[in-house]
Amino acid sequence: MIKSLLVSFLFLGYALAVPAQPSQPKTGNSFSFIDYQKSFPRPSEAMQKKADTLQKQFEAKKLQWPAKYIYIRSFKYDSQLEVWVKNEIKEPFQLFKTYKVCALAGTLGPKRMEGDYQVPEGFYYINEFNPQSNYYLSLGLNYPNVSDKLLSDSLRPGSAIYIHGSCVTVGCIPIRDEQIDEVYILASYAKDQGQDFIPVHVFPVRFTKEKSVNYLESLTKDDPVLKKFAGKMEDAFDYFEKYKQLPVVLISEKGEYIINEVPPRKAKHILEDQQPIRKPPVQHLTRNVGVLADAVQQWPQYPGGADVFLKYLEALGKDLAAFLPKGIKKAYVQVEFVVDKDGVPVNFKILRSVKDGDEFNDELITRMENMGTWKPAILHDKPVAKKMVQTVTVEAALQ
Repeated sequence: MIKSLLVSFLFLGYALAVPAQPSQPKTGNSFSFIDYQKSFPRPSEAMQKKADTLQKQFEAKKLQWPAKYIYIRSFKYDSQLEVWVKNEIKEPFQLFKTYKVCALAGTLGPKRMEGDYQVPEGFYYINEFNPQSNYYLSLGLNYPNVSDKLLSDSLRPGSAIYIHGSCVTVGCIPIRDEQIDEVYILASYAKDQGQDFIPVHVFPVRFTKEKSVNYLESLTKDDPVLKKFAGKMEDAFDYFEKYKQLPVVLISEKGEYIINEVPPRKAKHILEDQQPIRKPPVQHLTRNVGVLADAVQQWPQYPGGADVFLKYLEALGKDLAAFLPKGIKKAYVQVEFVVDKDGVPVNFKILRSVKDGDEFNDELITRMENMGTWKPAILHDKPVAKKMVQTVTVEAALQ
C-alpha cells in the first residue's frame, strides 16, 4: 500500500505539489524554451502583442514579471479558469487573472472512457505545448494520470485533453484565442525558468458558491461514488484556499486521491454568495464632462464611419456571447455613454441588460471603452460632449 502511494506520488510530480527548481541562468548561445516558441508564428505573434501588456498587468498588481511558478485551476460548472503566480517556492500563490471557459461538454464528474465527452476532473500538469494547434494554441494535460488509469476504462480511457482556443470542445477546456495566448505565454515563461511540471487542477464546482454547491449536491445525492470523489476534490480546494499553496496529493492502490493535511471541514462553508462584503466592481473610465449638448450641428462619428461602427457592434456581440449568463443565448443590451469633446468615449452606463449579468456588463463596458477615439460632435464650429445611446445585440453562434 505504502509503495503504491509513493510510486503514484512521484509519477504525478509537481502537479501534486512537488516543487520544480528553477534552472540555472542560460549562458552563451543556448536556445531557450522561449526562443523555441518564438520560432513558431503564433507564439511569436502572441508574445509581440501581449508580453508587454502582461508585464504591465503584473506591475499593476505588484507582481514580479515573469512568474517563475504558475498554477492553473478550473471550475467546470462555474465555467472559470484561474491563473495563480509566484516567484519563490515558499511564497503563497497570488491570483493573476480569471478567464471564462466559453464552452463545456458532458456533465460534472471525472472522465472515465474515450468518447464520453467528459472534461476530466482531478490533478494534472501540462505535458505539451502545441504552437500549431487546430485550436490556435493549446496546452496538453497529462490525462489519463495514475488515478484515471486505475479507475477508467482499461482499453479506452481517452486522451488528448487540452486547454485551447477557438471556443469549441468535446471534452477539453476552451477559452477565447485572445485569452489562450496569455495563458500560453505565462506557461512558456514559467517552463523557460525551470517549472517543468505546471499544475492544472480541474474541480467540478467552486466550493464557495452556493448555487454551484447545491447543484453538485443534487447530482451526487444518489451516487455515493461520485459524492466521495467530489469530497476529495473539495479537500484539495480547502487546502489551497487556506494556505495558498498546493496540497500534497497521493493515490491509493485503488486509484483514490488522498489529500495530506486537509484543514478541518466546517459544518458548512462560508459561501461567497452569503458574504456581506462583495467583490469591488470593475473600475471604468469616468469623467466630469460638464455641459452636454442637446442639439448639435454634427453628431459624433465613429472612426471609419457608420458602416464600420455597425460591423464593430456585430463583432462585439458575437465575442460577448461567451460571457452571457448560463441559459441565455441572446440579449439586447442598451448602453449609454458620452463622446467627450476630445472624442474619447467615457461614462458608460448599462440601461438595459440581462438578469444576473454583472460580469457580462463589466466585460461589455471594458470592450467599448477601448473601441477608439471618435470625431466629436460639433456645435457652433466647436467640439462638444454628446450623450449617445446604443443597443448591442449579443447572440451565441449556432452550433
